Amino acid sequence: MEATGKISPANVGFEKQYGPLINGEMTKPANGYIDSVNAATGEVLAQIGRGGEEDIDRAVKAARTAFTGWADTSIEARSALLNKIADILENNQERLKMMECMDTGRALHEFDLDYQLAIYQFRYFAGAVLTHYEGESRPVDNGYLMTKKEPLGVCAQIIPWNVPMIMTAFKLAPALAAGNTVVLKPAEDACLSVIEFGKLLSDVLPKGVVNMVPGYGTEAGQALIDHPDVDKLAFTGSVGVGRLVGKTAGERILPVTLELGGKAPHIVFPDVDIDSAVENATLGYTFFNGESCILGTRLLVHDDIYDEFVEKLIERAKQIKIGPPTDRSTRLASIINEKQGERVLNYFDIAKEEGANILYGGNRVTVPGHEHGYFIEPTIIEAEPNMRIAQEEIFGPAATVTRWSEVEEMIQEANDVEYGLAAGLMTEDLESALDVANKLDAGSIWINSYFNFQSGAPFGGYKNSGVGREYSKEALDEYSQSKSIVAGFKLPPPGTFL
Repeated sequence: MEATGKISPANVGFEKQYGPLINGEMTKPANGYIDSVNAATGEVLAQIGRGGEEDIDRAVKAARTAFTGWADTSIEARSALLNKIADILENNQERLKMMECMDTGRALHEFDLDYQLAIYQFRYFAGAVLTHYEGESRPVDNGYLMTKKEPLGVCAQIIPWNVPMIMTAFKLAPALAAGNTVVLKPAEDACLSVIEFGKLLSDVLPKGVVNMVPGYGTEAGQALIDHPDVDKLAFTGSVGVGRLVGKTAGERILPVTLELGGKAPHIVFPDVDIDSAVENATLGYTFFNGESCILGTRLLVHDDIYDEFVEKLIERAKQIKIGPPTDRSTRLASIINEKQGERVLNYFDIAKEEGANILYGGNRVTVPGHEHGYFIEPTIIEAEPNMRIAQEEIFGPAATVTRWSEVEEMIQEANDVEYGLAAGLMTEDLESALDVANKLDAGSIWINSYFNFQSGAPFGGYKNSGVGREYSKEALDEYSQSKSIVAGFKLPPPGTFL
């Protein structure tokens, strides 16, 4: 089904209830339903299934039954279907964006980038899979060596609430391209767009290839990673839960990919155009409503320009429009829920207790008609590198600012956190930038343009930011295993081993 006409909050068209999608059909959850609420207004948008062991078991069985047929589907046919999925997502994106906006509380305009990345993932892997099977084949003594790639089987995938469609595409596209079937557990806080997308997938994919079971992490999520018939675990979320997923994978000898937290440094050299650098830095800490592990939330600013840079950073923060999520002119909207909103505000209290200086922001803002939502000012905090506010993930629109003067000390400070997902640099001296980039412990480093995602660039982290890579051809290896076959032309002659 293709969405037509102008989409608004009034006509977005939520279903009343969204149960687990199993074997191509919406089913009733064994444990009832959970209210899914508008993050900014508190309005109940729909009910989602409270998935549990019974639902997960049915989903895994459906995926197992579908696996042989999907794995045997030619790569050309899988490629064509991935392109068709991209078309479906592209044609229905305006409705799905509005759903996601209302569900997460993020500003509507941000979802243009989300869906661009998500659509691209399906198109990218539609192409990448066509060359993934170029294994080594060559003559050997008395025979021939062949190598091949095979899918892993049933993949258990768990995604977070902050960027639902990006995460869905990051997980589904490589898994499907490689010939696996999937049971996806979306976050209970924001999954309506994901399940609606799942309904659209049911029109083009064989039954059981993609199954979705919403619910709480402690119930549906735990049941999924514990299920004895899954062949791969993939998780994006907190470090704490990631450790549990990794432990389970280790105990059961399962392949695992983990994309976890981040606390990215964004380094400002003294030779930058300050106005442009301020704009880039502001984007780097406020986009995604501040709720992303890749944000450049630790601004390390050279002492020569520190005062001017910070002054202009504050002035730029004052210009950011805080408003209703569904208004396309809004640039900062509502935090996902009360729990996360209070967590962010509590970090500001911790910052004060530690002696950090809140230079701007730090407060909750009331938006008329959206009093339920946690709208939080863009917040700039002067802090020492060892303070909790500069070490721990806040997941809100806040950045710390710290002076530096010596390059090697700055690199040490940039690396002195438990994470290593992303980093940013701003300078006109590309030689210096590349030298520093090579010394940073981060999987993605953007020079002079934050969030500069490029086709086929591997995405993943160092240290506690995770294991494995997504967004690139490397992800196909994460969802495949290699097999070598050596065919001898003739049996050895009698007496060979005497």
